[in-house]
This record gives sequence, structure tokens and C-alpha cells, in this order.
Amino acid sequence: MTFQVEHKDSKTNARAGLIHTDHGDIKTPIFMPVGTQASVKAVHLHELTDDIKAQIILGNTYHLYLRPGLEVIEAAGGLHKFNGFDRPMLTDSGGFQVFSLAGIRKIKEEGVEFRSHIDGSKHFFTPEKVMDIERTIGADIIMAFDECPPGTSDYNYAKKSLELTERWLDRCIKRFNETEPKYGYQQSLFPIVQGCTYKDLRQRAAENIASKDADGNAIGGLAVGEPTDVMYEMVEVVNAILPTDKPRYLMGVGTPINLLECIERGVDMFDCVMPTRNGRNAQIFTKHGTINLRNKKWEMDFSPLDAEGASYVDTAYTKAYVHHLFKAQELLAMQIASIHNLAFYLWLAGEARQHIIAGDFSVWKSRMVEELGRRI
Repeated sequence: MTFQVEHKDSKTNARAGLIHTDHGDIKTPIFMPVGTQASVKAVHLHELTDDIKAQIILGNTYHLYLRPGLEVIEAAGGLHKFNGFDRPMLTDSGGFQVFSLAGIRKIKEEGVEFRSHIDGSKHFFTPEKVMDIERTIGADIIMAFDECPPGTSDYNYAKKSLELTERWLDRCIKRFNETEPKYGYQQSLFPIVQGCTYKDLRQRAAENIASKDADGNAIGGLAVGEPTDVMYEMVEVVNAILPTDKPRYLMGVGTPINLLECIERGVDMFDCVMPTRNGRNAQIFTKHGTINLRNKKWEMDFSPLDAEGASYVDTAYTKAYVHHLFKAQELLAMQIASIHNLAFYLWLAGEARQHIIAGDFSVWKSRMVEELGRRI
């Protein structure tokens, strides 16, 4: 994998770049739809590629390891062959999911013992095993196995957690370097900066990760309940240290406004379940603000879902019709809203890129943030 910064904004830290992988190029800044279980919920493959115009999607190591299992994925020839998506993919290490299983997991120096949320079976993840699993899944970008401490962790816990994550990172890198890709194309390992909301821990983590010279670097453990201004501060602290010639991936973020604020602070890659999860709950994002399609005000509104939208669903269906589908609990409602929201997020990242290149990102971003914050 290679990364090239093509344009830098003169007034902010925003940049437009190009990531090259064996499955194709990714124009940054980019939003990556989340396909946890080898599927972006409620979205067909042709909609992802042709309408939403996803350049890269995510899979999740924890979920794919449990179901369908590595035997199935390897027999298929890797995740790309299994789900048919022939563009770049990224897998999270499963660390966040494992550490969300409070009460059914035990953390040790060696790794984490946990019970499956599906059938209660016992499993053990080590950094080495996770690297092997991610080799078998076969994504273009794979994440290091880290501990994800709760956002409310006190300083001592956060410090011990970071120290463990750093030792695990060294083991991930060693195992990654000892093994080869299974399917004939290259994979890149991204370390993850942790440290909760403690500035000195974030600085220490960023300095350690910068020294590893990985193909790209991620910022994890944010958007877990801390105030947004604290999240932005942590992004600034970390990005002041991470190398500028490598892509920066902010994990699990966020709202459309979060994306623009963090692009301004030098982030290149984003993922979040928000466009699909909120869409399934009748909230759609537009360039003029958010809409709750369950509200009675849309019952007789026969205007397009979003006259300025980026997807075919925006002009194919009316607000009144999609409102009716949600009230009737029709599955199509969730599909339409998910497609709309994902297309909007990809459009927003693409627009940000165009304005960075044009040199007016700062002015455009300020105007967009004001609009995006409205409830229609």
C-alpha cells in the first residue's frame, strides 16, 4: 500500500490524498461503510459500488471468526471472493467487540479469553492469533489487536491499558512480518493510538506508533461518550505527532459534522455505523440538516426524499411514501434510508476533497457545519 498527499489546505490541516492498494485506489478523505458480518446491512453489492460509490468497506474480525468461520472464508478464497466486493477492504481486529463483552471476558498478558455472544463457546484471542485470522480473512488493511478501555477509565487504568496495547502491538508487528498474505495480494497493518482522553497518554501512544513506520495509523477509543470538543482536542494532539506522509484513520466516527471537523484536523479515513443504524431508525442526513421520517409532518409531503441527494432513491421515492413504509414497518424503509445515508456520507467526503483541492475548504466547511446541525 502507498499513500500520496495530493493537496493541502492552506488554512487548516485538511488534505486530499490517494491510497493505492492491490484492489484499487482510494481517494481521501474517505468514509468507509461498515460491513461487520461481510455485509453492509440492508444494502446490495451493486448499490454499494454503483450508487453509493463506496471505495472501501469494513469487515470485523471478531464477527467473521465466529460466523461464518475461517474455514468457510478461506475455502472461498478470502473475504473479497466470499462477499463479491472487488474493491479495497479493511478489517477491525475485533478488539472493540471483545472488550465490549464485559462480564464474559478475561484480559491477561497473553491475550483475552471470551465467550461467544452467539452460543457461549469459549475462545482465546492473542495478538498473534488475530494477525493469523486477519491474514485468512484477507482484507487489504488490517488493524492491530488492542485493548479498548472504557471512555470513563481513570488515569491509572488507562495507562496500564495503553502499556498492554503497546506490548501487544509489538507482537502484532512481529507476527505480521513473519507471515505472508494468503491470496496473492499485499496487506497493510495499521497500529491504533489509544490513551482515552489523557493528553500525555495520547502523545506517548502517538510517538510510539510514529516510530513503527507502518503504512498507515489509526486513532481509536474516541466517540465513546466524551464531549465532542474533547474528541477534537485528542485528534489534534495525536495528528500533531503522527507522520504526515501516512494516512490517518479515525475509528468509529461519526456524525457528518464530526467528519468535517476531523477532516479539518488532518484525518483521512472514517467509518461509523451511524448512517445505516440511524437510517434503519428513520433518521436521514441531508446537506440542510437531519430529517426524522417517522414524524407526521411528512405524511402528505409528496416531494422527493432528497431533491439534491446523491442516490437514485432520493428522487425515486417521496417523503410521504418512505414515511408510510416506516409506519408500516416495511423492510424497504430501512433499505431506502440506509442507501440514502451512505450515499450522503460518501458525497460529503467527496465534496470535502473537491473543496480542499479548490482551496476553499475552510469557507465551505463553516457553511456546511451550520446547515448540517439543523433539524428539518
